[in-house]
Amino acid sequence: MSANAGPATIASMRGEIQKQWSKFTYAEVAALKNKDELVAQVQSKYALDMVQAQKAVDAFARGRQL
Repeated sequence: MSANAGPATIASMRGEIQKQWSKFTYAEVAALKNKDELVAQVQSKYALDMVQAQKAVDAFARGRQL
């Protein structure tokens, strides 16, 4: 068992992130360290403005602690 039994983190959600945003490579997902980096990657990969990318990540994170 993991010693980290707390809230979900970016690292623990890599598979879900990869499913949600399939344009990400495994290496890009593995390199994510926090929610801000995820927003920046979504913005870049999907040609969204910052507000749209933030809303997409917020919708994904709903019910999760990122």
